[in-house]
Amino acid sequence: MSSSNGESELGQAPLELRDVLQIQTTDGAAVPFEVVGILEDSEGAASYAVLVHEPEDPEDSEFIVTDLTGNLLEDDTLAQEILDDFLLFAQEADDESDGGGG
Repeated sequence: MSSSNGESELGQAPLELRDVLQIQTTDGAAVPFEVVGILEDSEGAASYAVLVHEPEDPEDSEFIVTDLTGNLLEDDTLAQEILDDFLLFAQEADDESDGGGG
């Protein structure tokens, strides 16, 4: 799937894991972001996609949050909460896969 600033060229098909959106930067470059997580809000009324751009240096990774049609969230506070929840969930899953248990 291709997108420019979160506006999908394929209509309103919901994003799925591993889909890639091309986000247009202010300098005109297209940066690929891959869907790495789908989260639902606590009421189940809305779902969001967490996407990451991973350049060669892993420390330069960038995350964005969109709705399921690929539109960037305008509410920065909500986007940060969703990203924090995703990162916490990913960390817990990673800890369990590292032989956690006890």
